[in-house]
Amino acid sequence: MTARFHLQPLLDLAQTRTDDAARKLGELVAAERDLEQKLKLLEDYRHEYHERFVQAARDGLTPDAWRNYSAFIGKLDDAIGAQRKVVEQSRTRTAEGQQAWLAQRTKLKAFDTLSQRHQSAVNRQQARQEQKQSDEHAARRTPGTEE
Repeated sequence: MTARFHLQPLLDLAQTRTDDAARKLGELVAAERDLEQKLKLLEDYRHEYHERFVQAARDGLTPDAWRNYSAFIGKLDDAIGAQRKVVEQSRTRTAEGQQAWLAQRTKLKAFDTLSQRHQSAVNRQQARQEQKQSDEHAARRTPGTEE
């Protein structure tokens, strides 16, 4: 039995791919967080603008001002709807990235388990070899032993 783990290149590749998947997942999570923050900003701005509209309506608005407020709120609603779609797409990509990372991690664990088993077998073989050598050495040193 050789001491070299014959699947080491695959273990190394699995480690690299797991690291890449983890990095990509981190990027996806950060992007999702940014997009959610943009959505919240749009929603907060829409709420503030609506409050200004309500206050202006109480104070009295011309029909043109009313239309302008209404049109802008409509545009904000459209932007919020579009941003919600972008956030949902980002969440989907993040979930896919998480699944890819989990799949790579599972492969890495499988190769790592095989590597550990290989190393245990090598260690057992070495221990047997050392014990055999020790027994042979002791047998040669002990007078009156039968061979």
